[in-house]
Amino acid sequence: MRLPYIDNTDPLYFRRFKAWEKVTRQEWDDWKWQMKHTITTGDELEKVIPISAEEKERINSTLDKYKFAATPYWVSLVDTSNPECPFKLQAIPMPEELVVSPGEFSDPLGEDVDSPVPGLTHRYPDRVLVLITTICSLYCRFCTRRRIILDKEGHLERGQREKILDYIAHHSEIRDVILSGGDAVVTGSILEQWLKGLRAIPHVEIIRIASKVPCVLPMRITGELVSLLKKFQPIYFMTHFNHPYEITPEAKMACDRLAEGGIPIMNQAVLLRKINSDPLIMKRLMQELLKIRVKPYYIYQCDLSEGISHFRTPVEKGIEIIEFLRGHTSGLAVPEFVIDMPGGGGKVPVMPNYVLSYSDKKVILRNYKGQIGSYPQPSETNCDCSTHAAVSEGTYQKAAGISKLFGDEAVTLEPKEVVGRTK
Repeated sequence: MRLPYIDNTDPLYFRRFKAWEKVTRQEWDDWKWQMKHTITTGDELEKVIPISAEEKERINSTLDKYKFAATPYWVSLVDTSNPECPFKLQAIPMPEELVVSPGEFSDPLGEDVDSPVPGLTHRYPDRVLVLITTICSLYCRFCTRRRIILDKEGHLERGQREKILDYIAHHSEIRDVILSGGDAVVTGSILEQWLKGLRAIPHVEIIRIASKVPCVLPMRITGELVSLLKKFQPIYFMTHFNHPYEITPEAKMACDRLAEGGIPIMNQAVLLRKINSDPLIMKRLMQELLKIRVKPYYIYQCDLSEGISHFRTPVEKGIEIIEFLRGHTSGLAVPEFVIDMPGGGGKVPVMPNYVLSYSDKKVILRNYKGQIGSYPQPSETNCDCSTHAAVSEGTYQKAAGISKLFGDEAVTLEPKEVVGRTK
């Protein structure tokens, strides 16, 4: 995609900044060169793009609490004339980050509570999250894990890796492992050790790799990396584009390599105020993602991490976006809008209310245009599949909560804090 303010389809577009006038395309395309020249302070940024002394001071004022890191590639895409440039707002620190608003938490998703082994979160029955590193090629200012990602830097030590693999091996219910961080792909050879360790565990069926590098460091998606990943299939690549401008020729090439290597790519966007909090921007993003063979998977409501209230939108903005997408583009381009419940409750899908009413006879529905229709309920309601015992092995338990009210299990529900309390 050609950006409206620069011709980033020009192979040497980055040379418009004096700091990179003598950089060759070969150097620019080397992900290790990019990592080596990562920009980490306001003084370093000032040498690359024009910023005021006041802006430099604002950046540096945050560095005692949170790290700053952005690749030359990402900074080269900044629109220096636009104060709301999406590349700038997502990566460059602001003093607002030092303000902790009511309701914000250091660990908003309660990951530490569900961590039986350091570095591993086991929240859902059949899957675990493993944070194999705290290093990223770009530190997003709205990071959920800013308590650790923007505080320290490094990979899990070998002893920790062995403890995590041992935990997974001794929990046969775990079939899906997500390798994240930080960014799982910037670990280099360490990633291969993790993949080998997981594939030695018979009950691990799926490995997901969470990585923003196709967006912020596309040079890292090399033929060599894809060949490595192909050896450990099935692998799903979970990436993170937030704005259509991020889908550059380099990003497309990175995703092409993954897709042609047989690795499905899913996108997890975050709803961010003044960046993508507009239905038309989100529609463009989702459509552009499909063109580079990336399936829109989630739009996340911004988490309650400390210091990021300036990024959050009202929840109804996300609902508005989903309703717009549902009516105005392909179903392939409609992700699920979710809130990751504070405190560790997990992901909750949030969507427009299309079911207006229902009975045992009919369901009354509306569509995105506001048209109302009905769907007749079937007369036969027995949905038991007990004859398929070979497929439905195990014991199914209904979800706790309001589902109890639909049967004979309860007529009312009360919070635990209320039960047994004297008046």
